[in-house]
Amino acid sequence: VLYLFCAALTEHKILFLSSSYQRLTDACRALLALMFPLKYSFTYVPILPAQLLEVLSTPTPFIIGVHSIFQSETQELLDVVIADLDGGTVTVPECVHISLLPEPLLQQTREALSMVLDPELEVADLAFPPSTSAASSLKMQDKEIRAVFLRLFAQLLQGYRWCLHIIRIHPEPVIRFHKVR
Repeated sequence: VLYLFCAALTEHKILFLSSSYQRLTDACRALLALMFPLKYSFTYVPILPAQLLEVLSTPTPFIIGVHSIFQSETQELLDVVIADLDGGTVTVPECVHISLLPEPLLQQTREALSMVLDPELEVADLAFPPSTSAASSLKMQDKEIRAVFLRLFAQLLQGYRWCLHIIRIHPEPVIRFHKVR
């Protein structure tokens, strides 16, 4: 999930494959939801019809879902990150380099996600584990996952105001993002 998240943030082509249309739609929507508060501004097609498979060869970034019976048509795509939802694998081609999160944030996010998805890991190594607590409901787990990614964005974007540069020589002030700072 973190590879797909970083691929979407760094404007790579992402293709979801599954034999279930519901799973395709859910996976595409989940990836967009994890990017909140940012909005994905490129091509987004949760279920691509068979007649439009040539869209996969476009040079622009996308998030597209394709039924797995068309997997043979996707084999020649060299610059597309492919997530096989049925097999649970993510394939990143050799020519694609996905920039992951900076190291302290990457490890913190992995740990936070593992604690949300499998809370028993936190007490698994204790000699005298506390009494087991009830597992979170799916709705609560969804909120906890969203909170992990929202906290990640808060940590990534903290101090962004120091990079804003106001130019006042125009009739209306212009705000420019200064990358070097």
